[in-house]
Amino acid sequence: MSDQIPRRLRARIERALAAYRVVVVGGPRQVGKTTLAKELLGAQGTFRQLDRDDTLAAAIVDPEGFATLGTPPRVIDEVQLAGDNLIRAIKLQVDRDNMPGQYLLTGSADFLSVPGLSESLAGRAVFFDLWPFSQGELRGRPDAFLDRLFEDPASLKSGPRSDVQREDYLDAICRGGFPEAVRMHSDDRGPWFDSLVRTVTQRDIADLTGAKRAGELPRLLRLLAARTANELVMTQLHADTGLARDTVDAYTGFLRITHLVHELPAWSRNLTNRARKRPKSYLTDTGLASHLLGADTRGLLRPEDKRRGPLGETFVVNELRKQLGWSRTRAELHHFRDRDGSEVDIVAETPDGRVAAIEVKTALTVTGKDFAQLGKLRDALGDDFMHGVVLSFTDTPLPFGDRLTSLPMSYLWETD
Repeated sequence: MSDQIPRRLRARIERALAAYRVVVVGGPRQVGKTTLAKELLGAQGTFRQLDRDDTLAAAIVDPEGFATLGTPPRVIDEVQLAGDNLIRAIKLQVDRDNMPGQYLLTGSADFLSVPGLSESLAGRAVFFDLWPFSQGELRGRPDAFLDRLFEDPASLKSGPRSDVQREDYLDAICRGGFPEAVRMHSDDRGPWFDSLVRTVTQRDIADLTGAKRAGELPRLLRLLAARTANELVMTQLHADTGLARDTVDAYTGFLRITHLVHELPAWSRNLTNRARKRPKSYLTDTGLASHLLGADTRGLLRPEDKRRGPLGETFVVNELRKQLGWSRTRAELHHFRDRDGSEVDIVAETPDGRVAAIEVKTALTVTGKDFAQLGKLRDALGDDFMHGVVLSFTDTPLPFGDRLTSLPMSYLWETD
């Protein structure tokens, strides 16, 4: 079922292939990059996978010959495995020929961050990130919340009642968006996630970075899962792992390179000189995070379960991050927190300085207190503040003052 679900990013990649010499699609392992690349290639061009030993050996021994083999578009899957020399050969080829659509490269590691891949193809390539399925992709819904939030936020107040129940949200959180995992029964996902973590940490990261203590990476990932949606305090990770500070820094970076974790940088417009600067850390997929935390729908339904809030915020942040891949709105996501404890979960800012802010609550009711920090931000920013939203498990949109609205969390994907 999941292999047949259309990917929203496909249209953007198709346009990019008509305009750029090189198109790079990155993202976590098992997210569907190979499937999408084959769909884009169709019956034309040349497709090669570097996770085949013989193909990888050819790319390493003769990178220039490998780079020019076959007819364009040339798809090279898991390109990072062949290292810097293949990238240099591709660069030389596209410098000789400026025809668009020569290469579609995929990789399960952040192309610009992998040690050794020094040539970035800057000015020759465009980069896309393919993430696990969005809720809109899975449900066949519009996935255009960010566009509406910036272009016509007032209309959100008059939207329809949501029929998504609390248990439905928690099921979606525990399922996540990896194509293989979403079609499995919940009892079968655990071994699949274990295999994913083992492959990424014991093979991919070890091969790419030469990490000498790769066996510590699964434990570090579990610690990061326990801290998802929280500020990243490296001294705490150092204390909990018993590893040297430099090792913790490097290994956390390796997990970012392979797209298992990501960060939301701190936001500040000098509204206060007390703004904190630490980023917040999130796991890329709430299915993976739930597995690492031992969380399931039944457990998260318990009122006292403290995992529900961070997993709910991670779920929303990840959905917004996916939407930025195809949204008309160009925005960057941040979080805001000052030393006095004032905090806004998500601050989205466009290049022209417009700001929308989002708080996430995993509750069935919302009160005026939930809008306190959004109201402060609105008053500080004036006309630059587009709208403030509290997303929760409520079923009906409600206004809470000037440019402040309570919305069902399902509006993330149900909004067109």
